[in-house]
Amino acid sequence: MTLDKKDYSIINILKQNSRSAVRDIAKKSGVRPSTVHERIKKLVKDGVIERFTLKLDNKAMGENFIVFMLIKGGTTQYINDKITSNKCVKEVFGVTGEYDLMLKLKFRDVEEFNKFLIKFRKEQKGVRQTYTMVTTADIKEEI
Repeated sequence: MTLDKKDYSIINILKQNSRSAVRDIAKKSGVRPSTVHERIKKLVKDGVIERFTLKLDNKAMGENFIVFMLIKGGTTQYINDKITSNKCVKEVFGVTGEYDLMLKLKFRDVEEFNKFLIKFRKEQKGVRQTYTMVTTADIKEEI
């Protein structure tokens, strides 16, 4: 599917507030409401919009301790549902370079992170090395 200026305009408005009414999106984008409605349906059908979601305040949710973890594995399969289904694991990316994976993790505090890390290292036998980076400021986080 090829996106045009109208699609991008609608998407940008929805990124700001996915609960925006079709009428409000039409007003802001200059596109007729019926067209907005049809385009949103098509964007969903074609998989451009995977889901409508919300952005939570990390501090209010008790997840203000944010960590990025780089992982270097062996030749065996070492990423599994135990990792990806953990409530602290928010995102998992395959990356190039010295490491294979990058995880975005969110915790209540350093103690919760430390427990996670100890358990992770014990259970993930295929992981050869990890490198963690603790965030010091949340400058921009987009969903």
